[in-house]
Amino acid sequence: MTKKVRTLSLSFDKFQSPLGILSLVFSGKTLVKIVFERTHGIEPISPISPDRVSHSLKMQLGEYFKGNLREFTQEVVLLQGTDFDKKVWLALKEIPYGETRSYRWLAERIGNPKAVRAVGQALGRNPIPIILPCHRIIESNGSIGGYSGGINIKRRLLDLEYYYTIGMR
Repeated sequence: MTKKVRTLSLSFDKFQSPLGILSLVFSGKTLVKIVFERTHGIEPISPISPDRVSHSLKMQLGEYFKGNLREFTQEVVLLQGTDFDKKVWLALKEIPYGETRSYRWLAERIGNPKAVRAVGQALGRNPIPIILPCHRIIESNGSIGGYSGGINIKRRLLDLEYYYTIGMR
């Protein structure tokens, strides 16, 4: 018996953010990955095929970085990760713009209060940062914790949201 394997057609685009270049990866109309570019001036090997979908997300990202967007409407799909990872990543959407929660809060939120370290590891694998806002998770003592995009980027995202939240009061 032969198993039919479904292949995905991926498209790629770039967004120049205040934090540097973000690579955007789509499967059809759904976002599957955002990657912080660590190299500057090097063109990607993958093909770029921008379309209306990426244009819409780029508009949302632009508004987010201006402080005008609090919640993304871009459809996402999680193509990788364990069930635990996905549970962690989706729970991030419950954290309001401009607010933070602890790793412990997140572990409790997903019904696994002893999994604080595992939560941290899952956050490090988050394929869609910013949209699934893992930067809003900090340590219980108030220190910033880690971030797959780098602590400086995490701090800038937190500062950006805090600044625009205070400005809206």
